[in-house]
Amino acid sequence: MFISKSSSVLGASLKNKLVPCIEILKKHLLNQKNNKHVVKVLTRCAWVVTKKNPESRLLSGIAYWESCGIVGSQLSMLLVRQPRLLCCPESVLRDLVSRTLNMGFSANSGMLIHGLCAVYSLSDKTIERKYGIFRSFGFSEYQYREIFRKAPYSLLMSDEQLKFRINFFLNTAKLEKETLICNPAILMQSMEERVIPRFKVFEILKSKKLFKKEPSFVRLLFLTEEVFVQRFISSFSDKAEELLLAYKGHTLDSSSKKEKS
Repeated sequence: MFISKSSSVLGASLKNKLVPCIEILKKHLLNQKNNKHVVKVLTRCAWVVTKKNPESRLLSGIAYWESCGIVGSQLSMLLVRQPRLLCCPESVLRDLVSRTLNMGFSANSGMLIHGLCAVYSLSDKTIERKYGIFRSFGFSEYQYREIFRKAPYSLLMSDEQLKFRINFFLNTAKLEKETLICNPAILMQSMEERVIPRFKVFEILKSKKLFKKEPSFVRLLFLTEEVFVQRFISSFSDKAEELLLAYKGHTLDSSSKKEKS
């Protein structure tokens, strides 16, 4: 699989390129078994080791990120998630850091890595277009930046998916905008396999007034499958069949549609 995706590696000099570069990667990629992270980096971006002077490029890129305070596990995560950031010219990296910090990320935050990876994948025009989507739902620029800062990868989904998810949470689930701002990770959850099925169960229980104390719908989304089924389906024994049908029926319908499409 690796060779088929990264055939250009075969043409690289073993002594002058591959071995030195792989040793550098192994030194900085932490917590890996069987060099799986090295393979992942090379699969995602083979030209890390195939471009001209790859060793000096790697060392230069790593030195820049370390000068930004990105070291250890943070550096390792950056290399795995976006290996292209190893070999970009320093001017490009400086601009990326500036754009990311301007989006509200702190230089000392653990989320900076995720912000860098997301911003690298987005042009200023795309970021502005995504902001336009949030603005159409009544979010201010500050609120939009808060969502992006907490869940940067949410902006990598298509415009249609983003609109659908925001609309569902605000207009179907009736969440307040502040709730979405505080819990933007729910935008990244599977709508078909988690959000909508759990919402159906939640609505049945609420309509039948079966809650002693109504829980937050957002709280339900972060429960494991086992805990959710136990607390909100199995524990209502006389309604369990109806609840399970609403819950599993939706996921089965979704699976059938995917198979047909």
